[in-house]
Amino acid sequence: MFDDRKDAGARLAKALRDYAGRTDVIVLALPRGGVPVGYEVANALHVPFDILIVRKVGTPGNPELAMGALASGGALYVNRQIVGAARVANEQLAEAVTREQAEVARRESVYRGACPVLPVEGRTAIVVDDGIATGSSMRAALQALRSRRPARVIVAVPVAPIGTQQAFADIADETVVLLQPGWFDGVGALYRDFRQVDDTQVRALLCAAREQTPADHAAPSHRNAAEGPG
Repeated sequence: MFDDRKDAGARLAKALRDYAGRTDVIVLALPRGGVPVGYEVANALHVPFDILIVRKVGTPGNPELAMGALASGGALYVNRQIVGAARVANEQLAEAVTREQAEVARRESVYRGACPVLPVEGRTAIVVDDGIATGSSMRAALQALRSRRPARVIVAVPVAPIGTQQAFADIADETVVLLQPGWFDGVGALYRDFRQVDDTQVRALLCAAREQTPADHAAPSHRNAAEGPG
């Protein structure tokens, strides 16, 4: 188990050490829970850090069950299997999507303030969350990210179900998972401390990361982009 998200991020960074210090690498975290994990990864690797906002679209009557997800940039992923099994009408789906679109816009404003989005084009983007359950949120995030033309996309999470690497093979160049228990019972079950991350923590970590980002990491290095890990 992980002590908390900071511990998970430190351990995840060790699995990604081949990317340390490269000017063509950026870490993108999914708020809120992925931000403390991603911050630790970026800090350990000495690479820039930013956020990629994504929202789960919950099923009517069972909001914890994701029937899809959407991300900043307009990407929408709908799990048609869950929509069909839950007998969700098109009107219900549209209402849920509209509601979460408003939340994505709110979070962009609250989290970033005056901070601009860091460039991704031509970089290796390491997308971090505190774990993967259904995969809907991560898939929406990756769809949004691909439109920004990164050189490579790597999914990196502390915990996920068995088969996650295969599930993302069509949209990620690599998927790194530290723990894949056969008895998977949710992401939080693998953390001793899984308390909710609030907006204030997200803003603080994003601001701290911007203060630490070296000037020469503001844009990707084409030399490093042409090289492999390490």
